Amino acid sequence: MSNQKIQKPTLTGQRFKTRKRDEKKVFDPTQFQETIVQGLNQTGSDLDAVAKFLDASGAKLDYRRYAETLFDILVAGGMLAPGGTLSDDLTRTEFCLFTAQEDLETMQAYAQVFNKLIRRYKYLEKGFEEEIKKLLLFLKGFTESERNKLAMLTGILLANGNISASILNSLYNENLVKEGVSAAFAVKLFKSWIHEKDINSVAGSLRKVGMDNRLLELFPANKRSCEHFSKYFTDAGLKELSDFARNQQAIGSRKELQKELQEQMERGDAFKDIIASAREEMKKNNISEQTMIGIVWTSVMSYVEWNKKEELVTEQAIKHLKQYSPLLKAFTSQGASEILLLVKMQEYCYDNIHFMNSFQKIVVLLYKADVLSEEAILKWYTEAHVAKGRSVFLEQMKKFVEWLKNAEEGEHGLRFTLELSNLADAYPERLKISSTIVGTITTSPSK
Repeated sequence: MSNQKIQKPTLTGQRFKTRKRDEKKVFDPTQFQETIVQGLNQTGSDLDAVAKFLDASGAKLDYRRYAETLFDILVAGGMLAPGGTLSDDLTRTEFCLFTAQEDLETMQAYAQVFNKLIRRYKYLEKGFEEEIKKLLLFLKGFTESERNKLAMLTGILLANGNISASILNSLYNENLVKEGVSAAFAVKLFKSWIHEKDINSVAGSLRKVGMDNRLLELFPANKRSCEHFSKYFTDAGLKELSDFARNQQAIGSRKELQKELQEQMERGDAFKDIIASAREEMKKNNISEQTMIGIVWTSVMSYVEWNKKEELVTEQAIKHLKQYSPLLKAFTSQGASEILLLVKMQEYCYDNIHFMNSFQKIVVLLYKADVLSEEAILKWYTEAHVAKGRSVFLEQMKKFVEWLKNAEEGEHGLRFTLELSNLADAYPERLKISSTIVGTITTSPSK
């Protein structure tokens, strides 16, 4: 018999000890809800006490994990089931937004509660925005009074920058729009927003998130017109919003028209067809001739790739504008249109540095082409010019304006040619008069 001790079998491998903090906690909002509800019931309708309770509780409760539950309770009194109904089997509180008094002052006080809470616990910002988006999708599940309170609160929060205007995307839900819920909610929301700030605040926030052109989508497709929008919101006491939406639609129409004009020019469509199409759009969208000449000028100047050399860009511009002068002439039948064109030309030459010395030569060309009249040029020179590059452009135009004032009717052709020649000699650097332009000057009556 062997005296050797038999070894017991052992398990091989490596044991890993799970640390307590790595253990995944089970999501159980019930206890969290009961704690919050109990605290709210104790503070009652004293919103200062509510704010202090929420501030203190954040140190003990897991707000990060249960943010949705927290906001559901503060708004609706308990956890919300899909669709916006309250869960029947859980504790509720009567001290919440939906049971509060329906007036702006009360909603402002509630907004302060949310504001203090989120300032104290910054990580709740994202969760709060997600909560508002969800609540907007649940609007059909709320009573009219509850929707009104939520709308006023949302408007105040938007005005104060507590949430982004991107949350309004939830209002474009097809069912909410179809049943008129979105439009009715928007009335209350924008009223409180404008009351807190003004229409400029609304406009700026909507532009920032690309929603300034989407307001008409609050209505079903068969009612999605500027006229219907204007009447609906004007009747509700929101004329500022109606005017803003109308202006945005006009801007959108002008952009589309400019794009169409550029495409027509690139295709080489006949001027008569371009003019006819533009006039049809003017009538359809109630666009004035002054607005139209601005669109035409921008379209004509936008689709060209301009030379970067100052000495070459002027000749390029003269050749290009000579070709398109009939198009410009078609929309300068009024003196105000000519003045606006001159202002647009001034701004363009100032904003595009290579055109700084081209302004006077362009004016001469368009005067010769009967696009600009003597009266319009003189009025622009004396009072209608803008600040951009004023001293440079007025100096460029000085001799030409003197000639316009002094020349007798019938003598324009010869005297103008001589004046241009003298001007070229007197100001060789500042006013490089092209011999090509001088050679094309013939007697042309005032427009």
